[in-house]
Parts: sequence; C-alpha cells; structure tokens
Amino acid sequence: MIKRLLIAVLALLAGLAPAHAFAQEAEEAAPQPARIRAAVDPDQTHDLDNILYLDLSNGKRVAIRLMPDWAPHHVERIKTLTRQGFYDGVIFHRVIDGFMAQTGDPTGTGRGGSKLPDLKAEFNMFPHVRGTVSMARAADEDSANSQFFIVFYPRFTLDRNYTNFGRVIGDMEAVDEIHRGEPPADPTYIVQASIASDHKPQKFPDETTGPKPILTSQELDQAATDDPPSS
Repeated sequence: MIKRLLIAVLALLAGLAPAHAFAQEAEEAAPQPARIRAAVDPDQTHDLDNILYLDLSNGKRVAIRLMPDWAPHHVERIKTLTRQGFYDGVIFHRVIDGFMAQTGDPTGTGRGGSKLPDLKAEFNMFPHVRGTVSMARAADEDSANSQFFIVFYPRFTLDRNYTNFGRVIGDMEAVDEIHRGEPPADPTYIVQASIASDHKPQKFPDETTGPKPILTSQELDQAATDDPPSS
C-alpha cells in the first residue's frame, strides 16, 4: 500500500514540474507593457529634441516640453510643422481670460490648418493643468491638425476630450501676457517657433517680421479650394 502511494506521489510531482516550468517560461516571454513617462522634465538642458520654443511678439521665449510618450503622432506633427516654419507669424486668435490661449491657424480665423491630414485622437490620462499644451479640434474627435492651446488655469473638463501633448517649462508668465480676445484687437503672435535641438537663436519682432494677416471669409473659402503646393 505504501509503495503504491509513493508511486502515485512521484507521478503527480513529475506531472506538475513541466507545467510549472512552462508557466514560468510563458510569464518571462510575455511582452511587458510600455512604460509611459508621466513626469514632465523641467530641465531645458535635457532631451532638446522634445523642447519647443515659441518666440513671442512680446519679446519673450516660451519653452514647452513635448511628451511623445503621451501623444506620439501629435508631437511628431508639431515638430514637422515647426521645422517647416508653419507657425512663424501666426497669431493667438482665441484667448480667453482664465481659460486658455489658442494658436496654430495661419488664417487667424480659427477655421484654418495645415495641408497635412487630420490626426486621430490620442486622448490620455494626463490632466489639463496650468501650462498644459493641448491640441485644438472641431466636433470630430479625430479633427486635430495644426492648432493648439495653452491652458492658463486647470480645466479638468478637457481631460480625455482633447489630446494633451506637452507642458510649459519656461516663462509661463509670457503666456499670461498674451493679449485677450477672439481675435484680440492687437494679437500677440509667434515670431518664430523652433525645436531646441536645432539651436536657433531667439528671434525678436522688428520691421521685417509681423503677424500673418487674418483672412476674410471669402479669402478663407478660396484658400480652402486651392490645391496644396507641389513638393
């Protein structure tokens, strides 16, 4: 009887060992979820390829930490347009006191954008706090293109409804000074946008620079029907 019991126990242990080994191997082989960097690095000497500079017409330079972990396609779009000079001369066309300052429309009307296709939303868990930089869009969640806004004060109703892709890490006070209005009578504008790794010196407004003109409704409708420039 004892001999039979020992044989049964040994058979059971032999059967369990391979299963346990297989489970361990499967656990080790399982892909680990990608880590999302939550902390915003305020040091402007780090990761220069993910710092956006906005040289404003008020003579100040705003530094924005771009967060590709949060919204990789939106960050790539901002970098692409910045390096094309798309944002240079563009006004802050919608600036609401206590809320946010919006820019990125070369027509200055809030109805324009780039010739690039609209982006699919990359909503994320990160809150819209003071200094948040987020993508503007129309009613369609996947309609973000080139316009973005900077939040003056926390606005958590925007969370998971707009794509949060960065944070101001330098001279938020310059953002506070952006002229209010929709559009403002004397709009603040971006003299030059650049990526820190491109090492462009700060550009100041002078007689050779100025905001792009706000288009009339007729001019905007005509621009919308124009073919994109050939590359």
